[in-house]
Amino acid sequence: MSEQPPTRFRRGRLLRAGAAFAVLLALAGYLLLQYEGGGRPAPGCRVVSAAGDGGTYEMSTEQAVNAATISAVGTSRGMPERAVTIALATALQESALRNIDHGDRDSLGLFQQRPSQGWGNTDQIMDPVYASGKFYEHLDKVPGYSRLPLTVAAQRVQRSGFPQAYAKHEPDAALLSAALTGRAAATLTCGTEPSREPGEPERVREALVRDFGDDVLPRAKSTDSKPAEDGGAQAASPTLRVPVSAAVSARGGDGRRGWELAHWAVAHASALRIERVSYAGREWNAADSGHTWRKASDGTSGDTSEQAAGAAGPSGGASGAADEVVITTAQ
Repeated sequence: MSEQPPTRFRRGRLLRAGAAFAVLLALAGYLLLQYEGGGRPAPGCRVVSAAGDGGTYEMSTEQAVNAATISAVGTSRGMPERAVTIALATALQESALRNIDHGDRDSLGLFQQRPSQGWGNTDQIMDPVYASGKFYEHLDKVPGYSRLPLTVAAQRVQRSGFPQAYAKHEPDAALLSAALTGRAAATLTCGTEPSREPGEPERVREALVRDFGDDVLPRAKSTDSKPAEDGGAQAASPTLRVPVSAAVSARGGDGRRGWELAHWAVAHASALRIERVSYAGREWNAADSGHTWRKASDGTSGDTSEQAAGAAGPSGGASGAADEVVITTAQ
């Protein structure tokens, strides 16, 4: 008569079989979701290199919003792209681009600034616009910061106990700043589910002014409203047109300002329920299944056929850049 296998052996075999079955169930569930969702990527954002070298950086929508705000605050203060790169690398190290309410001792926020060290009170530091402005204020006082190694410039501001840690974030920060300052056209995209609730163009307006300042929008009467059918109150249109020429920019008319605004809008798409962003004959749409900018499909891109023909190329240059960015919120 043969021996029965030990109880422990049988138990181990059952556990392995159960684990394999669980893996198969998880895989089946994933494939089902992919099939039903049309292969849509998980919510998140991606920046690709305009140099065609395969460089990419991926982040959550929360991180994208904070990165876009850091960049917008910098350019609105007249800071160069190098300053934005330094700021983004610093925030990547200090908080991973998350506005956290804790840290070493009393450190807070994107840059882990400390109320006890004179950076501001808790509410101020937890405001990404304020925190970014304070970082640039201190960086601007560092002599020749744009020519210094990034880790040196960041350390002059932060006084960190780990000064070399900033250097490892420079490649990712450089990709981000090239896109968010508008130098690299159509390089920032987000995969986000179309909103099931209507967006609010006024919230987009408020966020634009918060990050870029009052000059980002024209002071003239708004063009994004129309009379209600009953002749009463004004009914807001889901489309917001942002004139590129209305924004103060020292970077010339090569399309950078437009791509800066367009990328900012895509980064905020999930938070502000933005459905579509169009600029210079190109369009990002939340309904698309992939991370991409496509040729604009209708007349909402804000450019003429001549402008579309001369739209910005991979380097961001534009011989006939459109004069407005069109942001359409969910309806």
